[in-house]
Amino acid sequence: MSISCSGCAGGKERVLSSLEIGEGGVVSRIVADGGLKRRILEMGLVPGTGIRMERKAPLNDPVSVWFRGYELSLRVDEANAVMVRPAGCAGCAR
Repeated sequence: MSISCSGCAGGKERVLSSLEIGEGGVVSRIVADGGLKRRILEMGLVPGTGIRMERKAPLNDPVSVWFRGYELSLRVDEANAVMVRPAGCAGCAR
């Protein structure tokens, strides 16, 4: 899933789990409902937070990300609910 960002140099919004190791971005939104959304937000993954992919398990589940000075492991279904935009994108209108 990716949405073109019309206002910057080819930036794309995409799911957190699609980042490559060492690649980073900024959390743009959470696309979950109820308990999953609340749990993700309580972990500190709120819009505007800088994030970087640290590791992936052999079958890409779980993934480990670095943000706010600590490392967090997420299941792929949790990571798929976190939308990330390139660090240089200012959250352009869609």
